Amino acid sequence: MVSRTPQIQAGRRRLARRAASVLLLTAVGGGLPAAAEAEAASRTPVITVIRCVPAGSAACAGGVAVAPGRLLQFSGRRLRDGMRVSFRWPTGALATKLRSDRNGYTARVPVGTRAGSVTVTVTDGAGRRSAAKRIRVLAGGSTPARAPVVSGLPDSFAGHGMWIWELPKTEGGSVAAIARRATAAGFKTVFVKAADGRNVWRQFTPALITTLKAAGLRVCGWQFVYGSYPTGEAAAAVEAVRRGADCFVVDAETQYEGRYSAASTYMKALRAGVGAAYPLALTSFPYVDYHPSLPYSVFLGPGMAQVNQPQVYWKDIGGTVDAVSARTFAQNRPYGVPIAPLGQTYQKPAASELQRFRQVWLSYGAGGLSWWDWQETTDAAFTTLAAPVPAPITLPDPGWPVLRKGSKGDQVVWLQQHLTTFAPAVKVNGSFDAATVAAVKALQTARGFTPSGQTDPATWQAVLLEPNVPIDWSGRKAPAAPRTAATTTALRSAAGAPRTDIPTQGFGGAGG
Repeated sequence: MVSRTPQIQAGRRRLARRAASVLLLTAVGGGLPAAAEAEAASRTPVITVIRCVPAGSAACAGGVAVAPGRLLQFSGRRLRDGMRVSFRWPTGALATKLRSDRNGYTARVPVGTRAGSVTVTVTDGAGRRSAAKRIRVLAGGSTPARAPVVSGLPDSFAGHGMWIWELPKTEGGSVAAIARRATAAGFKTVFVKAADGRNVWRQFTPALITTLKAAGLRVCGWQFVYGSYPTGEAAAAVEAVRRGADCFVVDAETQYEGRYSAASTYMKALRAGVGAAYPLALTSFPYVDYHPSLPYSVFLGPGMAQVNQPQVYWKDIGGTVDAVSARTFAQNRPYGVPIAPLGQTYQKPAASELQRFRQVWLSYGAGGLSWWDWQETTDAAFTTLAAPVPAPITLPDPGWPVLRKGSKGDQVVWLQQHLTTFAPAVKVNGSFDAATVAAVKALQTARGFTPSGQTDPATWQAVLLEPNVPIDWSGRKAPAAPRTAATTTALRSAAGAPRTDIPTQGFGGAGG
């Protein structure tokens, strides 16, 4: 199946026949009981008011007038999280989902919505649709590009944080001094290396965790993983979590490229060991297109890591804060989990760069960010980080990855996982093949878009509304990826050489 149009038409014919039957009954004298009509009406969602966020926006003084990407607040009756919000105009439509956050019920105007008068409706899971409200959509351009699903960021990752690699080289190993400096700098979370491969580090002790928590800090453990013994690595991670960590981060880099089966084994074992709701994050390379064989889709798949912490080391990469951040945002946004970037304090970046990094990511909607790493942070940098964060600004939307026929890699895997329900002919193989082109064109046609057969902002947002059907790669061949990644610089590993590590207890064994 590559199109839902026949099913939609058949459904409309069934509805028409039912409506005719009701009219016939009414004409004969039976009629639809008033109680039944009232019952149906009592379940339909109702939109009473749509407002801009923030409510005082000058553009909305005379009514709702917003650019694509902006947030809207919905008031009404029988509204629920996850309901479908449709934005319709004479020649097309886009949809997103209603979310419940600190602003109430909200939804973003999808990128790709046509400028002009647009009607907005909310539909529940039973297909009951509200009456339409009309808004005005402004022409696109420089619009705030908000991080996806910001409201879903676990509290453990919210706010300002700092990473610790080697405890003896951090404030001389004094946990009390670490707590004092973290509090003075306004840090909310301290990320401490807890494991390397199958080895739990002895620096990650219950005493350290208890002392930092007593100072009002959250403590998150992190582990560098290799993929050779995924079961043993997961066991080490679970042991670290049991020592009292508030959250846990998986650091998967070059060693995990192409290891889809290992990633599936590791993440399933880790999630089983810590529970379904425990806060997990992935930290890895910022440019997904430079590392197309790294299984981001597994680590960030349904039920796995709830947070994405890309390593946005702009100075090491050789770019500006704005350019590196924009590319990182664009390359990671399809995965649909909150982005809480990891910036750099090593290599002595300028104070202006540190503040710009905070401002840019606040403007993108990031609910948290952190820094690599404590032992390489100067006193001057700590002073800068303690200063108030600059106010958010309006930034150009960084865009979305463009995938087309011949594209390969993990982003194609993610796309295909969302297409298989709409078009069962699509195989999740990491290759943008003929079946994938046909499915993308069919979806574009069904949504009123130009059927280009390649991804654009509107197509991505439509695809991501489809169910994600993850693949269990355990024991399976890895998906297709380009033979060589387009890397132009070696991004710094957040783990260091294993020989400098200080393991104390190993888990797993050969084949673990």
